[in-house]
Amino acid sequence: MDFGRLVTAMVTPFDASGAIDWTATGQLIDYLIDDQKSDSIVVSGTTGESPTLTDEEKKSLFTFAVEHAKGRCKIIAGTGSNDTNHSIHLTQAAERCGVDAILLVVPYYNKPTQEGIYQHFKAISESTQLPIILYNVPSRTVASMTAATTLRLAELPNIVATKECASLEQVTQIIAGSPEGFRLYSGDDSVTLPVLAVGGYGIVSVASHVVGAEMKQMIEAYLTGNVGEAAKLHVQLYPIFKELFELPNPVLVKAALGIRNVPVGSVRLPLVAATETEMTALREILS
Repeated sequence: MDFGRLVTAMVTPFDASGAIDWTATGQLIDYLIDDQKSDSIVVSGTTGESPTLTDEEKKSLFTFAVEHAKGRCKIIAGTGSNDTNHSIHLTQAAERCGVDAILLVVPYYNKPTQEGIYQHFKAISESTQLPIILYNVPSRTVASMTAATTLRLAELPNIVATKECASLEQVTQIIAGSPEGFRLYSGDDSVTLPVLAVGGYGIVSVASHVVGAEMKQMIEAYLTGNVGEAAKLHVQLYPIFKELFELPNPVLVKAALGIRNVPVGSVRLPLVAATETEMTALREILS
């Protein structure tokens, strides 16, 4: 299955009471597909504040996204957690909701060994027919999946890709050893172009909420051999990539969407909204 080059890890819109705003969610999906050129959308990933969503909210999001997208893009469900059985439960629920694929984060907090990470993902993969994208983000999970473990998992039939936030060296090792058809996506907007340069396939992005069309232009410039133009776009976009992560994600991307007149509400505790000083810096970068 082809998820395209630009995958957006979508925020979850909330209303003033903190409940999911379904009207805003539909509008956001349309905006990401039509205006920001997303090929696929991840719902209930960590950018979607998955730690604060109930299972019922997640299943409702999966169903809503599938029905609203109507095949215009692939819908990828974030069903990973640090509890293997719970991840299997959510994955099977997502499959019943009709999603196209699953995104599974490395188990956080409990710090499993590499064998534990392997067995966690293997057990989930055996519970579903859906394609699976792994997600290694050591800054959030503490435990980091090694290149060797990723490549071992890549041999399993329905594990088809990885979203990688480790070093460019590890990215290169994974690409060099991957079986045919296994794809690596950058999980860090600021290294999208370098990852493409060493053979990565695309980006699972946060910044694509506000500069997705420009990111798509950068990717296409690189793929068509216009490396100078791609580099120029990368340099132009880089300050936005960095600014959006000055606070815990997705605080500033939600604020940026509000500035761009795409209202998605605020964040749920324990995250808190940006201060006015922080908003001023964001407005300056976006302008």
